[in-house]
Amino acid sequence: MNKPKLWTKDFLIVSIANFFLYFTFYLLIATISLYATEKFQASPSMAGLASGIFVLGALIARLFSGKSIEQVGRKKMLYIGFIAILLVTLLYFVINSMTVLLIIRFLHGAAFGIASTATGTIVASVIPNERRGEGTGYYALSVTLAAAIGPFLGIFINQHAGFNMNFVLCTILLALSFIAAFFLKVTKVEFTNEQLANMKGFKLNNFFEPKAFPISIIAVFIGLCYSSILTFITSYSQEIHLVDVASFFFVVYAVAILVSRPFTGRWFDTKGENFVMYPAFLFFTIGLIILSQAHVGYALLIAGVFVGLGYGTFMSSAQAISIKVSPKHRMGLATSTYFIFTDLGVGIGPFILGFMIPVIGFRGLYVTMAIVVFACIFLYYFLHGRKAVRGTANVG
Repeated sequence: MNKPKLWTKDFLIVSIANFFLYFTFYLLIATISLYATEKFQASPSMAGLASGIFVLGALIARLFSGKSIEQVGRKKMLYIGFIAILLVTLLYFVINSMTVLLIIRFLHGAAFGIASTATGTIVASVIPNERRGEGTGYYALSVTLAAAIGPFLGIFINQHAGFNMNFVLCTILLALSFIAAFFLKVTKVEFTNEQLANMKGFKLNNFFEPKAFPISIIAVFIGLCYSSILTFITSYSQEIHLVDVASFFFVVYAVAILVSRPFTGRWFDTKGENFVMYPAFLFFTIGLIILSQAHVGYALLIAGVFVGLGYGTFMSSAQAISIKVSPKHRMGLATSTYFIFTDLGVGIGPFILGFMIPVIGFRGLYVTMAIVVFACIFLYYFLHGRKAVRGTANVG
């Protein structure tokens, strides 16, 4: 039997638009702290706030965009998100104080939250149910590639052409994404009167999809553990005198995901999510243990491979699970619920873990994170794994 087509025009457009969206996010998050320090002589804590306040804006926006995306319309929400993010990006050219920078970063995060909720919901609707894991995996590569290329290019441009050129590039790419969105064909969702009535008001399930809670709760812990790498690997590599090699960590991480993604996505669909999720937890655990014991360069790179196979596989598979277990007409809420919890883990991680480092050191931190990820195997089993079945059809 022929499998339904995955690589459609709409799938490609929304994946490319999402790549540009996340590319500009990672490009700026890698350079904005330095921008704040050099232009406004910001303290390290204020420079860090300029980077982190973005996450707060995204979290708040996801709450409301997930609730209203089906009533507003998925494509219209995408337009709103891209118009907002384009306008906010233009404001970077007229920043004249640290206060203005913080406001713009918050607004940028909010616009990003709206746009990324829309792209995640739209792609969920264009991926065939029979290829849910495979399609979500390939779509997630847009984020992986952005995370690998964005910071590198942002720092390179910053060194050779200045901060403003980064803002110019972001504006151009976001404008291209906005134009591409006009060529998207998004199926309009029809609702029953009962469904429309249930969407009104300020009930909890109008902001979150309860069926996505179990996998999203796990995503908080996994995101927190990954934030230990995102935030502290540079400082850790300086301590162990492996700074030059550490710069290639995320390149190896991205390559591992690129190589494994075609297999993990298909296995998710044909053998069920447990077949890929349990190894993902184990690989992430092994990666953190290797990282904690690294004394030579190749150990850091091997850790990057295992983290890519573990965390990278978890992220795409968990997103697919959150959509798989939720009703079709609540795909938007399922998507926003999953990303709210993930962002929460990545966002609060650096603050919480920062208190642990003076006590247990970087090596102790990564050992602790390995224990947390390993414990998530049992959490996953009780919250989802024992009930998981093959197949990717959405509920009602």
